[in-house]
Amino acid sequence: MNRKYVGLLVICVVIAACSPKKVQPPTVVPVNLFTVKAQIVKYYDKYPANIVALNQVDLRPEVQGYITDILFTEGSHVKKGQELYKIDQRLYQEAYDQAKANVEVAQGNLTQAQQDNDRYAYLNSQDAVAKQTVDHAVITLENAKSALKVAQQAEKIAATNLTYSVISAPFDGTIGFSQVKLGNMVTVGQTILNTISTDDPMGVDFLISEKQLAHFDELKDAKQETIDSLFSITLPNDSLYPYMGKISVIDRAVDQQTGTIRVRVVFSNPKFLLRPGTSCVLRVHNQETSPKLVVPNKAVVELMGEYFVYLAKDTVARDADDSTKTHPVTIAVQKKVQLGQTIAPNVIIKKGINENDKIVLDGVQSLHTGSVISVGQKPEGGKIKKDSAAGKKNN
Repeated sequence: MNRKYVGLLVICVVIAACSPKKVQPPTVVPVNLFTVKAQIVKYYDKYPANIVALNQVDLRPEVQGYITDILFTEGSHVKKGQELYKIDQRLYQEAYDQAKANVEVAQGNLTQAQQDNDRYAYLNSQDAVAKQTVDHAVITLENAKSALKVAQQAEKIAATNLTYSVISAPFDGTIGFSQVKLGNMVTVGQTILNTISTDDPMGVDFLISEKQLAHFDELKDAKQETIDSLFSITLPNDSLYPYMGKISVIDRAVDQQTGTIRVRVVFSNPKFLLRPGTSCVLRVHNQETSPKLVVPNKAVVELMGEYFVYLAKDTVARDADDSTKTHPVTIAVQKKVQLGQTIAPNVIIKKGINENDKIVLDGVQSLHTGSVISVGQKPEGGKIKKDSAAGKKNN
């Protein structure tokens, strides 16, 4: 009985294995399509940048002494020549007064020596004085002249030291926090009193690749007044700075390690909104007029650092009930693309698709190559709204 039962079971298994399986119909993913169209768009190339002062110096004392006066408000705008600090002037004033008195003494000695020389020269013409006396008078006169020069030079040095006891602003700019307080001793060339930097105009430095160098050379040489809003910046709070910039300097050499070169654009700063060290985003208005392929960002999928879209492709498939019959279907085909500039909710496609291609607009996370899709609505047109194409909101 056991053998008969086992044999019957084997026969049933074999019959079940040999019977044809019913083909399950593929899952259909409902999607919307987007028809790719070429169009002219206005956008900005963006570069991370830093705001820098065109001139910045550390104020250091030229003479030693105690700080007796601080004559400015920290963080304020100062004018060239404005007095900022005073170092104890008493010793330097006394040294100057002494040097000035020495000049007067040397001047008196010179006058006396000149008179003696003139007198002995006259007597010598009358052969009424010894030759040695005349020679001594001449030497005394020359020594008196040299002594006057020495005294005058000492007076200049004393006057310079007295002038150095007052530290003034070397140029118009903004001054920072004072590094010394009243009564502090300062040392020549070592103590940093403060830092002052120019504040109008300001520079914005950013890096470009060596491939872009020729383009920026052209921008530098061109008449930028004819190009509207060529250079602009957005501040850390995402606000657009109200003044436009002008390219000023391109560095002398490309960094061999990074392959980049520094470029500086200058911006007017009448309201002192720009401060050195602030990060910003420099926008370069793209001047290309050729049409671009623009698609919505949500249609793009990123995988392992590469970007893809799904094209809708019409094909045929066999019926699940009758394999001899076919019916039309639309499938999704993954296509690798190269992205360009992002413009608000859209992105420029540089390579990978063509005009009039239909791409899947939504539900892309559920797709793979060969997925059967159904179009829920008519394909959306490829015309991007003007405001979006211009990138007004985010650019």
